[in-house]
Amino acid sequence: MEDFSDNENKDKKSLENQNEKKKNFFMRFFSNSKDLNLSSNVNKKNFSKKPLEEKLSRVKKLHTIRVADILIPKSDIKAISDEASLDDIVKIFSLSNLTRIPVYNETLDNPLGLIHLKDFAIKHGFNGEKSFDIKTEVRPLLYVPPSMSLDILLQKMQTERIHMALVIDEYGGVDGLVTIEDLLEQIVGDIIDEHDVEEGKLWTKEKKGIYLVHARLELQDFSNQAGINFFNEDNEYETIGGLVFSLTNRIPVRGELVKDKDGNEFSIVDADPRRIKRIRIYLSNKDE
Repeated sequence: MEDFSDNENKDKKSLENQNEKKKNFFMRFFSNSKDLNLSSNVNKKNFSKKPLEEKLSRVKKLHTIRVADILIPKSDIKAISDEASLDDIVKIFSLSNLTRIPVYNETLDNPLGLIHLKDFAIKHGFNGEKSFDIKTEVRPLLYVPPSMSLDILLQKMQTERIHMALVIDEYGGVDGLVTIEDLLEQIVGDIIDEHDVEEGKLWTKEKKGIYLVHARLELQDFSNQAGINFFNEDNEYETIGGLVFSLTNRIPVRGELVKDKDGNEFSIVDADPRRIKRIRIYLSNKDE
């Protein structure tokens, strides 16, 4: 007769070995990272393991976070039709600063795949081919349910080497989008690249009465630099993110619209379960 206790012990030991391998992998990965200040010119006596421990803790929590918690909502997805011309592709890449863009037929609920900037630039940039058919440029992307955990999605992206996934609802429609950068930010925090808002300028004016701001922008700085005053000495918060949090008493989700008593609207452009990242402000007084 099969000894179930032995099998259970074997399974438990196998799971412990897998967890130890994961831990060792991330230890090696992050110990070679500049994020831990381990370059040769750093005094290692001042090195703290705390950042590494925080990252390992976040890795362990990936299985508790669902795709629905971090997805970019459908209304914020930059996508392009399979009828797009060469000029249309150039325009959307230049305006969006994205490297991967979903391609659809008629509506986004009928996705075909994605187009990659590298493929497009190599073939059609620098006096390349002028004949263009977007359908020949489309790469596959992943389709995942909103209930999938982030650890499973990360493994899937690594295995299939596809770094973008459309989130599909129970009716087959597109619910949102997730990239591998969104997943990695759950481990290492915000990833700021050369196209993100500069550290010294945490806001941009998109058009009259509309501003895109980073949640950590201080209210006093915004008032001084842009002339937009949300600051009140009685407030217990100092940043735009704190202001929005005070209006909801919780972390709002991506795509959520929050209003203050003066009619100003705060659209959550980017957020995760732990914090607000970017906000689009629609002022009630368009003259500001």
